[in-house]
Amino acid sequence: QVQLVESGGGLVQAGGSLVLSCAASGSIFSINAMGWYRQAPGKQRELVADITRGARTNYADSVKGRFTISRDNAKGTVYLQMNSLKPEDTAVYYCNANGRIGQVYWGRGTQVTVSS
Repeated sequence: QVQLVESGGGLVQAGGSLVLSCAASGSIFSINAMGWYRQAPGKQRELVADITRGARTNYADSVKGRFTISRDNAKGTVYLQMNSLKPEDTAVYYCNANGRIGQVYWGRGTQVTVSS
């Protein structure tokens, strides 16, 4: 089992920056890819970015060039550096981890609010 705890959300003005962190505990050796998803009110949860254990990254088109995902395999942590934030980035951001045999784990989410 893996537990995920996010931190770093908050309120920021448009154009500002935030860093989200996600700490995994438990069987972190079983984690393959990790990522960040977000869900805005009235919308479906969507992928923001993900990263494999080998550091291969993937980004949603809407955040390319503004967000950077990184991870520390030894610590079981994943980060999301968010720059040039826009009001449309406002959402609950969820940490996600995928196990090597198909398990899927989710954190409880952290709120990011970008004011215009």
